[in-house]
Amino acid sequence: MDLLNHDLAHEFPQYLQKMRALKTSDPHFISLFSQYDADNHAIIKYEQGIGLITDEALEALKKKRLKIKDEIYGILKAS
Repeated sequence: MDLLNHDLAHEFPQYLQKMRALKTSDPHFISLFSQYDADNHAIIKYEQGIGLITDEALEALKKKRLKIKDEIYGILKAS
């Protein structure tokens, strides 16, 4: 299955330098970035058939990832 790449570098290529700077200076951003990355990797694993998860739980994880991405985008846009 060919899946879309949802890592933050692909989601927000125009903000790469801002992300690098915030990852070294903003503890809240670092926390959000880490959680997004962990959730994204988990979703990829489940979509590739590695591990078991219900459809409902996978959908909830995707919604959580989206909420974190929205918050990250707000921070990037404001900085």
